[in-house]
Amino acid sequence: MRFDKYLVENNYFTSRTRAQNEIKEGNVYVSDKQITNPSFDYKDGEIKIVNPLKYVSRGGLKLEGAIKAFSLDFKDKTVLDIGASTGGFTDCALQHGAKRVYAVDVGSLQLSEILKNDPRVISMENTNILDTNITDQIDYIVMDVSFVSIKHLIPALKKYFTNSNQLVCLIKPQFEAGKMINKGIIKDSATHVKILREVYQYLNEEGLYINKLSYSPIKGGSGNIEYLALISMEDKGHIDINAVVEASHRKE
Repeated sequence: MRFDKYLVENNYFTSRTRAQNEIKEGNVYVSDKQITNPSFDYKDGEIKIVNPLKYVSRGGLKLEGAIKAFSLDFKDKTVLDIGASTGGFTDCALQHGAKRVYAVDVGSLQLSEILKNDPRVISMENTNILDTNITDQIDYIVMDVSFVSIKHLIPALKKYFTNSNQLVCLIKPQFEAGKMINKGIIKDSATHVKILREVYQYLNEEGLYINKLSYSPIKGGSGNIEYLALISMEDKGHIDINAVVEASHRKE
């Protein structure tokens, strides 16, 4: 039987997506042999789960990185999660004390069942952020989207900004570049600087400002370096984009 399917049917994990993530991370062993292919044909052997992910997907580690880097406090906060997908950001927000999360995604049947059944989560699948009209006051907006520039989404998000809340956003150079380069992988630091400056300038024109900038503690699925930005309506001064990019490339 396909390995990820076996793990779910035998209650090792609650979803195929979670099983696949754990396998790809190298956290699942059969007879002491590490299995990294979700489609592995499992027949028999002792299964061990080592160092399981803290969240329902790797994305949670990215938001956790922002929480640490930017000293954010999610306790008793209401969160709007754009591009929720499996729910990594949603899960991380809840584990850090959020009282409610609106999980918005244009797709369907992706959000973890655990999160769907959590009364603190309002699942909004098959929903474009343009079509939302949430009346709750949002304390944090968090966003992790792929295959689209954040520039296309910021105008729709502006209605949720207040003088006191903030957006935690993943900036993915491969999707801000305007075209796919080398199968979607952009490694050149100068290109990263150029892209981040363009995003910075665009936000300023929209009346929004990057207050803090860092890089994700883990890379994207194709090995891309991704950046974490803390954005608000308040201009808090200069951001040293070059220094952040240099630090992200030294980490490689």
